[in-house]
Amino acid sequence: MTRRPRSSSRIALLSALLLAGLLATLVSGCAPGGDTGDWPAQIRAAPAVVRQAYAYAHDHPDVLKALPCYCGCGSIGHTSNYACYISGTDAEGQIVYDDHALACSICVDITLDAQRLLNEGHTLEEVRAQIDAKYSPFGPSNMPDAQ
Repeated sequence: MTRRPRSSSRIALLSALLLAGLLATLVSGCAPGGDTGDWPAQIRAAPAVVRQAYAYAHDHPDVLKALPCYCGCGSIGHTSNYACYISGTDAEGQIVYDDHALACSICVDITLDAQRLLNEGHTLEEVRAQIDAKYSPFGPSNMPDAQ
């Protein structure tokens, strides 16, 4: 009995499918961000990049509280990029999510840029400078010190 050699294209396809499944799992509701089952339905139903940004806000509040948003949300009381995602906690200490970032690509882009830049090894100060330079043309900062 002779064995047929495995097709390298079959192995490559299976590897690609496994990798795609792993990436989909990481970006889906299984991503960091606490128990995503606690997220409001509209956040759970949002596109993967938006869920990724909400998860990052949940897991890295100190980062996003140090970064402004330039979408004009200061007019609704937001004081940082973090406020675009989380408005506070309720009487039981549960996080209250803000739905603003669901419909704002500038908020999400700022968050994902910060995440990427920090992962590349930039300091928070460097990230802030890059965020300010890139997004200030879109509108006023929602942080008083960036005005």
